[in-house]
Amino acid sequence: MKRDKKKKPHKLRKRILTALLFLLLMGLIALSALLYAPITALSSLEKVDDYPLYVMRYKGEYFFDFFAERGVEWGPYKRIYEKLNPEACTSFAALAPDANAVFGRNFDWKHRSSLLLFTEPPDGYASVSMVDLFYLGLDGLHEIPWARRINLLGAPYATIDGMNECGVAIAQNAVPRRNTPKDPNRPTLLNSQIARLVLDHAKDVDEAIALIRQYNIEFADTPVHFHIADASGKSAVVEYIDGGISIVRDDKPWQVSTNYLFSEAIQPKCWRYEKACL
Repeated sequence: MKRDKKKKPHKLRKRILTALLFLLLMGLIALSALLYAPITALSSLEKVDDYPLYVMRYKGEYFFDFFAERGVEWGPYKRIYEKLNPEACTSFAALAPDANAVFGRNFDWKHRSSLLLFTEPPDGYASVSMVDLFYLGLDGLHEIPWARRINLLGAPYATIDGMNECGVAIAQNAVPRRNTPKDPNRPTLLNSQIARLVLDHAKDVDEAIALIRQYNIEFADTPVHFHIADASGKSAVVEYIDGGISIVRDDKPWQVSTNYLFSEAIQPKCWRYEKACL
C-alpha cells in the first residue's frame, strides 16, 4: 500500500507535465499557422527600381474583416498621416471600342516610395493595389531591413487604389472638405480601408456602393472621393457631402474624376479634367 501511495503523486505530475507539453505544442502549431502568411509576405518583398518601387505578395489572412466589423478609432493612426497634396490625382474609366473596360489614374503624390501589393485573402477576392510607403513610415528607403519590415504588415490597410480579380477598380482623389455626419450604429473606417473593403468584397460597382454605405468614413486628414469602375464598363464617383453620400454615375461611355466634388452645383474649372476629357 505504501508503494502505491508513492507512485500516485509521480503519475499525477507526469500527467500534468504531459498535458502542459501538449498544450504548448498546440500553441506553437497555432502560432506558426498564424504567422505563416505574414512571414511569407515579408519574405516576398522585392525592390523593382530605385524610385524606389517595391513589390510584395500577401497570400493569406490579414484579419481585415475582423477589423472592419469593429471599425477604427482615428487617434492611434493620426501620427502617421500628414496632409496630402489636394490637387494631385486624375482617374478615368472608359469602355473601349472592342468592349474592354479601361481604368487609369495618375498618382502625383509628394512621396516617392511605393509598394505594389498583391493580396489573396482566404475569404475575399484577390487583388493588386498601390500603397504609399510614407504612411507605413518607410518613405525614401532604398532598402527595407527586416527590423522595419514589420511595418509592411499594415500594407493591406493602407490601400491608395487597386483592382480585384472581378475587374473592380477603385481610386481615391482628394477633394475639398465637407461635413460628413456619422451614424453611431455603423462602424467607421479610414478612407484607405474603404478602398480595401471594396477590393476584397465587391464584384461590381453596385456591390461596391452597397458596401460603402454600411460604413462611416474617417478621412486621413485630406478628404477624398472614390472613383469606382468594373469590368462591364460601369463607373461611379462616390462623394461624402453635407447630406451624406452622393453617387455620381457615368452618363457617357467614359467618366473622368479629379479633385473637386461633382455633386455640387457650382464646379470649378480644372485643366486636368478638361484635358482628360479630350
